[in-house]
Amino acid sequence: MDLFSRNAEARRLNQPLAERMRPQSLAEFIGQEHLLGAGRLLGKLAPGQNLPSLLLWGPPGTGKTTLARLLAEAVRAHFVTLSAVQAGVKEVREAVAEAAQRRDQYGRKTVLFIDEIHRFSRTQQDALLPHVEAGTVTLIGATTENPSFGVVAALLSRARVVRLEALGDDALLQILRRALADKDRGLGALDVRIADEVLHEIAALAGGDGRRALGVLEAAVDLARGDSQTAVVDRPHVIEAAQTRALAYDKAGDEHYAVISAFIKSMRGSDPDAAAYWLARMLEAGEDPRFLLRRLVIFASEDVGNADPQALVVATAALHAFELVGLPEGALVLTQATVYLACAPKSNTALTTYAAARKLVRERGALPVPPELRNAATALAKTMGHGQGYRYPHDFEGAYVPADYLPAELVGATIYQPTESGYEAELKARLQALAARRKP
Repeated sequence: MDLFSRNAEARRLNQPLAERMRPQSLAEFIGQEHLLGAGRLLGKLAPGQNLPSLLLWGPPGTGKTTLARLLAEAVRAHFVTLSAVQAGVKEVREAVAEAAQRRDQYGRKTVLFIDEIHRFSRTQQDALLPHVEAGTVTLIGATTENPSFGVVAALLSRARVVRLEALGDDALLQILRRALADKDRGLGALDVRIADEVLHEIAALAGGDGRRALGVLEAAVDLARGDSQTAVVDRPHVIEAAQTRALAYDKAGDEHYAVISAFIKSMRGSDPDAAAYWLARMLEAGEDPRFLLRRLVIFASEDVGNADPQALVVATAALHAFELVGLPEGALVLTQATVYLACAPKSNTALTTYAAARKLVRERGALPVPPELRNAATALAKTMGHGQGYRYPHDFEGAYVPADYLPAELVGATIYQPTESGYEAELKARLQALAARRKP
């Protein structure tokens, strides 16, 4: 081995295990069978085939960067990578100019890979459009965020959105075992002994992230072997290496919206177990508790409403109680309110009633207030007939007197339609009884 070979070997060995174990071909790629399996979109690529522009969307550690490189290699295209965090319009234009030269002089296609493409500004994304449209480059963008939020519509229409899923335990175990067996790139040159249940522990701690799984394995082996070539890795080594499970959650990103949606839908579906789980997921990942409390207050009106009027009292009380105690005890306040709302009878009539009323207002405009309902506090108002004919309900039996309170053009319209859920069933019965008294 010459000096250059030894230097290259040293650099490779100093790389993290996850970097060394990157698949060298699509055949080595583990996971994402829904994309790479037989008959799937990316399942059979060969030199000279056309690779469409793609947006690879998925959580960290699912192989987006590696897949992009392997796809380029499969069709024999030149692979250029840019990071949206560091690159700007200047770097994009330079990459495109080089791609055009490469195409014209050598007849070779270029795959332009942009990591974290959602971080590109609208101007930077617009700069890509004509070159993707003309086929000067095949764009592959990688993003952990929903492309619908972070990628301009014009670019979305020119690329296929491909969803990568978090790796399952079987795929993670396959990755870990390959790293343990590989003598050239992995840990196969060492005498590593690790039980299957410990490997399963690493897979569980990785949370679907292949990079994290390999990182935990490498650190656990280092802890177990010290200065020797033998390592007996047990659960304490893994726990120390992992420190704490990294929860996939971004307080401003796609996972944030996914988890809060699951939380709300679990409460709406009257499942306190699921609601408590998603609540804990968000709190453990560092979500702002006040954001969650505001969502509980909204939910109490939007999804429970008058089926249980106490729900809004519980939610607002939780908001105030949390301000008194904060975290960690405030998690109990949040949990109590969450469980109450999940178990409460449900009605969305606050939402539907306001929507119906707003629709009438927008369609019919500002209809005049009937004279008998107008304020008659001044002498001038009284001379104009304001308040005349108004009958004070408390002067009548049951504090009710049949009357019309809508503008004349809307008399007879039904806006609030109570359900049979919880206390709202009693409200419905009362309104039906009052309506019967209106009939001649």
